[in-house]
Amino acid sequence: MSNTIGVIGLGVMGSNLALNMANKGEQVAVYNYTRDLTDQLVERSQGQAIHPYFEIQDFVQSLETPRKIFLMVTAGKPIDSVIQSLMPVLEAGDIIMDGGNSHYEDTERRYEELKSKGIGFLGIGISGGEVGALKGPSIMPGGDKEVYEKAAPILTKIAAQADNSPCCVYIGPKGSGHFVKMVHNWIEYADMQLITEAYTFLKDRLNLSVHEIADIFDTWNQGELNSYLIQITADILRKKDELTGLPLIHVILDKVGQKGTGKWTSIQAINNGIPSSIITESLFARYLSSLKEERLTAESILADPDMNKQPLDKELWIEYVRQALYMGKVCAYTQGFTQYKMTSELYGWDLPLMDIALIFRGGCIIRAEFLNIISETYQKQPKLANLLLSPYFAKKAQDYQSGLRKVLCEGINAGISFPCLSASLTYYDSYRTGTSNASLLQAQRDYFGAHTYERNDREGIFHTEW
Repeated sequence: MSNTIGVIGLGVMGSNLALNMANKGEQVAVYNYTRDLTDQLVERSQGQAIHPYFEIQDFVQSLETPRKIFLMVTAGKPIDSVIQSLMPVLEAGDIIMDGGNSHYEDTERRYEELKSKGIGFLGIGISGGEVGALKGPSIMPGGDKEVYEKAAPILTKIAAQADNSPCCVYIGPKGSGHFVKMVHNWIEYADMQLITEAYTFLKDRLNLSVHEIADIFDTWNQGELNSYLIQITADILRKKDELTGLPLIHVILDKVGQKGTGKWTSIQAINNGIPSSIITESLFARYLSSLKEERLTAESILADPDMNKQPLDKELWIEYVRQALYMGKVCAYTQGFTQYKMTSELYGWDLPLMDIALIFRGGCIIRAEFLNIISETYQKQPKLANLLLSPYFAKKAQDYQSGLRKVLCEGINAGISFPCLSASLTYYDSYRTGTSNASLLQAQRDYFGAHTYERNDREGIFHTEW
């Protein structure tokens, strides 16, 4: 029997995806550059249809045609190296799928190179971490539609399911699948940072215990804030450290890592003039966290606010924090979907915004209850310029902006840093301001650089001899 699909790269994600495919009835050929990971996967597979190969030629020849090869290899040069090793043994019509976190521009380059040789190439965003890879991730495939259709029966089978629909949909041409995943990761950065800021206010200003805050997050997860990240935050806050008996959160060093996708997305947004302040602030917060030694020095030198912190009504302020968090999340997702919309128009991708929201409902890290509302919004208003303009989110902003303003004012007076909550309110206030202070900026530019300006009372381009 020929194998129906092959997986190259058997780290945690690759091996779990291979097991997922085998669990769904596929005959899976597997190959890894080093033999140890292959042997570990075979041992885990316990008789499932996982077929190991130790030479790339034997691996390729074991696959039914057109061959479908899924790469789960480190992004960058390793992807190019594997593709180069495959080319001598592939035939026209075969398909390579890159399921790693590749930059979408690299995907477009590989797409063009392989297309010229008759090889189909799909750049596939995969979200869900190791559990999602095994049990069903959110899948974002980009490339030629006819190539996707050949791989779709397997991809939709291994994807997460939400409301009996696979969390996998054709995204668009060339590198659009990896672009959608890239921005997904960017939204994830902001969502996580917003949650940490809400946690900080509850801990530092309301003086709540970690256990009390875990209960609050559990309660929030039963309502409109229902999401994977809210759920795992409650779990994290309840975890005890086996060495000290303290809450584990109290012994984890406050230095955050990042793998580059957030940076890529911010750079892309800046290059194309797309407002991205909230999510970019979440990236800068991670950079600032890495300056641990400097921050410890600064803590001993720089003064905190001289503020007499009066006790607050806890129940009332917990509700304000809930409103602030929801408002911040709405603004962050708005910026993410605005980047999808504006980039889609710029590149002619015709990204299916309604479907993108739907496939994020299961498997992926940012799965959340209100993605259903985002999807319904784009279904009703496919040309909507900004999610904040929809009736549902405009009403939420009307109802919740006061809570966000109160939390920011109280927290800032207490010396709490709110990079993403404050950016959310600034974005909201800037976007709703029909006449802004940009006129003064234009005047300054014209004064020192003769950059000219437009007028609001007549057509034309003007310059003033200041």
